[in-house]
Amino acid sequence: MTTRQILGQLEGLRARDLPTHGGRTLAYVYDSGVAEADELGRTALAMYGGTNGLDPTAFPSLLQMERDLVEFARPMFHGGDQMVGTVTSGGTESILLAVKTARDAADVDKPVIVVPDTIHAAFHKACHYFGVERVSVPVDPVSFRADPAAIGKALEQYGDRVVMVAVSAPSYAHGVLDPVRQVAELTRPAGVRLHVDACIGGWVLPWAEGLPPWDFAVEGVTSISADLHKYAYTPKGVSLLLYRDPGFRQAQFFASADWPGYTMLNSTVQSTKSGGPVAAAWAVVRYFGVDGYRRLAQDALAGTRAVGDGIASIDHLHVVASPDSTLVAIGVDDALDVFTLSDLMLDRGWFVQPQMSFKDFPATVHVSLSAATAPSVPEFLAALSGSVSAAVAVGPIQVDPGLRDAAAAIDPATLDDATFDALLQIAGLAEADGQVAAPPRMAAVNALLDIAPPAVREALLIAFLDRLSR
Repeated sequence: MTTRQILGQLEGLRARDLPTHGGRTLAYVYDSGVAEADELGRTALAMYGGTNGLDPTAFPSLLQMERDLVEFARPMFHGGDQMVGTVTSGGTESILLAVKTARDAADVDKPVIVVPDTIHAAFHKACHYFGVERVSVPVDPVSFRADPAAIGKALEQYGDRVVMVAVSAPSYAHGVLDPVRQVAELTRPAGVRLHVDACIGGWVLPWAEGLPPWDFAVEGVTSISADLHKYAYTPKGVSLLLYRDPGFRQAQFFASADWPGYTMLNSTVQSTKSGGPVAAAWAVVRYFGVDGYRRLAQDALAGTRAVGDGIASIDHLHVVASPDSTLVAIGVDDALDVFTLSDLMLDRGWFVQPQMSFKDFPATVHVSLSAATAPSVPEFLAALSGSVSAAVAVGPIQVDPGLRDAAAAIDPATLDDATFDALLQIAGLAEADGQVAAPPRMAAVNALLDIAPPAVREALLIAFLDRLSR
């Protein structure tokens, strides 16, 4: 095939995806609205796409760029002269490494991390991968913030087995900042690491006003994760994992000389890793600088406030928790459901993310506001108001009570492939011929998944992903 034909096919495939620019995709991607910065990032990505961060002596430019990114972050997060950091492939890898490092440094039997219910699911993944027990404690039912008293009880209960406590800045689901200082007052005297997950807030909160301290300014915070491919507006995927001092990072590294090849030495989960994302991040961060990021953060925060004010004037909607950053959770009353609302917003050109119910928390709609969205907030609110009216007109989705009872009775561990295939059809994720695909409208599927217990929901979606990728 010719280059033109291949690029034409790529353009055809890409046409089916959500847009990454324009500020209308309010999850997964983050848009500065600055075309020159986007082009710079893509150019740097291509320039360094063939380099390999496996060996910093072979590509010293990548090591220098990593040092520069950490140095840029130092004053942002009130890091001292001893602060060190590592560039990773994204927030999940940063969190995986933070948990793995805490586990290895502590070297205890049956290690435990204590987290609020609202902690990002990447911590669940880290515990699953690394054999660490996760103890999740309830959050305050009104503010949705971590409850220091509940964390304190868990610290007392699990004692020396606790290798880390983690909190959010802010939490993804509700956009609120956990009480970092109060939690640190519990972890510091106990000698327990305290990780602040600022993956989504790290490049916004330093320029937000009126917030309590949440970073290394709080004595007792030992590590912070902060993604650059979110509100630093760099190409995917780049994150920083920062430590208060080198002693906290030492157990992160891996080395093996016990084979006849080169001595493996890794700072991250990856061995071979493209230098492209690092170079792209370095270039974009230098382009915006502190003043640029201050402006972008203030634009995004202003847009978030405008969205919150607008929601207050739309019947049947409410903001679940007053956001501390750029994330808004939108609740609905009994006249409609969030899944239909999400579909109707997509029909109007806006992608919003439905969040399913959890324990006593009802389902919500999640939006992440970026700088590019701020000028379009009036259009967003008009689309939201129209979608609410349309959703109220059709009424909330009613799930058959029999399906609800059947879902509650399922034990995923006992199901075989044939039964999973049948369940995928019932859920609307497969056709009668067995072909698996997401339907154009997800409301009915999401409503059914929402009433399924978490373990059943997880099993169904894993089966769906497995068959989708076959």
